[in-house]
Amino acid sequence: HKRQAFVAPDSKIHGIVAKCADNTWETIRIDVAFPVLHGLYGEDGTVQGLFKLACIPFVGCGVSASAVCMDKAIAKALCDAYQIPQSKWDSALVSDLRDEDGSFFAHLEEHLGYPIFVKPANAGSSVGITKVKNREELKQAVKTAAEHDNKLVFEENLVGHEVECAVLGNENPVASCCGEIRPCNEFYDYNAKYLANRTELDIPAKLPKEESEKVRREAVRAFKLLGCKGMTRMDFFVCENGDVLLNEPNTIPGFTAISMYPKLFEAVGTSYSDLLEKLLQLAMGE
Repeated sequence: HKRQAFVAPDSKIHGIVAKCADNTWETIRIDVAFPVLHGLYGEDGTVQGLFKLACIPFVGCGVSASAVCMDKAIAKALCDAYQIPQSKWDSALVSDLRDEDGSFFAHLEEHLGYPIFVKPANAGSSVGITKVKNREELKQAVKTAAEHDNKLVFEENLVGHEVECAVLGNENPVASCCGEIRPCNEFYDYNAKYLANRTELDIPAKLPKEESEKVRREAVRAFKLLGCKGMTRMDFFVCENGDVLLNEPNTIPGFTAISMYPKLFEAVGTSYSDLLEKLLQLAMGE
């Protein structure tokens, strides 16, 4: 049955405090935590900081990498600074767009060109994302994205392959093979991600060997430069001219039956249970 419980702020407890049926409280030691929370508070460094304060080892990225990778604008700015190739992009605060006279939209049209993807800066699972083809759709997409965050990201539309690569490790991370997503919808939205049989996956991706190897190298490079550890799924676009561009890092990738991260490692010989065991070992080895 359900019990009230909280993470103990006293690091000596190294776990949680739970309420018993007789209204007394007991402490339960936790060897390692495995965060499986998507979105705000789950993958933005908040719960990771809670575990850190409680001295509870946890699977996945730490506070800073989680926070950086969750905020698409900050992650993209860092990637630019580290010269990690990515698509053209821009960002703005919702408050700065309330009195928009059209100049910023004109800038986006010139800088990115239609179609444009409009995204909340801090939201997971493709929530609040719209692909727009004109000024009116752009205005409406801003309103939609603003329901989820006060900072927005705008990205150019790329033509090519949507390719993902799973990375596992701490100081010496390794990359899986590449997998390609062929969504049923116009882009890989929430429904395509979480409704089974709506999206086709090619594992391994049907790419030339040199392009696949470039994706794997860039995935490990981005993993290291962004300060990731444990696990991260790196999402890329492989353009028709062979360019490999980082789309975004995902520090808590999905682990459902149709999720790419475990499937990619399964394709190179690491079973689901072995993958979980390795992640727990990486967390406890810190």
